[in-house]
Amino acid sequence: MVAPDEAPVTGAHDLVEALAVEWIEEGLYRANFVQVEEYSLFGGQVAAQALAAAGATVPPGRVPHSLHGYFLRPGASERPTLLQVERDRDGRSFSARRVVAIQQGKVIFNLSVSFHETTGEDVQQFVPAPEFAAPEDLPEVSISRYPAIELRADPPTSGRPLPDRFWARVRHALPADEHLHACALTYISDMSTGLVQLVPDLIPVASIDHALWIHRIPRADDWLLVDLVGQALAGRRGHYSGSVFSRDGRLVASLAQEMVVRHGAPS
Repeated sequence: MVAPDEAPVTGAHDLVEALAVEWIEEGLYRANFVQVEEYSLFGGQVAAQALAAAGATVPPGRVPHSLHGYFLRPGASERPTLLQVERDRDGRSFSARRVVAIQQGKVIFNLSVSFHETTGEDVQQFVPAPEFAAPEDLPEVSISRYPAIELRADPPTSGRPLPDRFWARVRHALPADEHLHACALTYISDMSTGLVQLVPDLIPVASIDHALWIHRIPRADDWLLVDLVGQALAGRRGHYSGSVFSRDGRLVASLAQEMVVRHGAPS
């Protein structure tokens, strides 16, 4: 038996492998990465895989700037996912795609995404990065289902293992591919929640939808500061928003999500 610190790098630890999609035929791809775990398929993973499939169909030079996905059914982490891509439009500078993720003949997730030609224009930023300790000065927060991501934050409090402000980066070096870094950013953007600080006994249960606006694509293998803020509770639905900053304080992305929540002590 191989000791944990001597284990070979597997797909679970290699985000490039985890997010790779296989071309089947025109408009049809398959995400083959699987792993057996007690949880449903991670939403950030299927969203990033869907974005990878959509990105494989756009003209060169166009990168994602906004996406919105709905989680319709729990996915099975031990099964591959079929990804159907619809080419809604290719304009002079924008491309629009829709992706449907399928397992066992049922739709588990759908995604709408828009791509734009890169122009190198500067981004005017009106939201400053929050004051927060450097990642080197914070302890690592271990979340076993994200082994490819290094996450650093204040020590979690009892019953609240998910931080709402944290540094994150892919543990291994990534190729200089903007689509891949956008997919990794999408994966990271769904790793936590901004709802835990709203009510002491609030427990996020499942994601309903997830939106991400990418203002500039960062390197996901460099530190990113994720700042999440709870906004509202409407019955069993909780809504939060967030901002993602690069190490030098530049705003790289904004996000919003709605989740099903419940009240009660964690099991």
